[in-house]
Amino acid sequence: MGLRTGDIVLYITNFMRFQISPGDELPIYRQIMRQVIDAVAGARLRPGDKLPSHRELSQELVIAPLTVKKAYDELEREGYIETVRGQGTFVGDQTRALTTAARIERLRPLAQRLLNEATLLNVDLKQLHHLIEEENVRLERARANGAEKRSK
Repeated sequence: MGLRTGDIVLYITNFMRFQISPGDELPIYRQIMRQVIDAVAGARLRPGDKLPSHRELSQELVIAPLTVKKAYDELEREGYIETVRGQGTFVGDQTRALTTAARIERLRPLAQRLLNEATLLNVDLKQLHHLIEEENVRLERARANGAEKRSK
């Protein structure tokens, strides 16, 4: 994700940053959600890591507190984060909360959208599988890099 004029960037740790692009077609609360999910997947955030409060993050990013609340509420509903009253908001251990069947069902709509888009673009299943394998290698590298940075 490259910086563009007008982007707002906030580093909350050495491993995680928020980059908000007000002109992006993706709503700001979804940008926050996507970045938290990406940071968890890339091992830049781990279960138990503390996130900034709604107020702190909204002030730093110069956005409405309700925007951050909406992102955090959705992330919590999906099991990515947990809010502990009086202590703060933390990255949750999502894998512990979901059964294997529930994880597969959660991916089903994404798989359907991916297949629909691939069909519209005339990308066959073999090419799609190759793309997924490439992205898996990228994710594994990002996770290793994230874990390596955290251990220093």
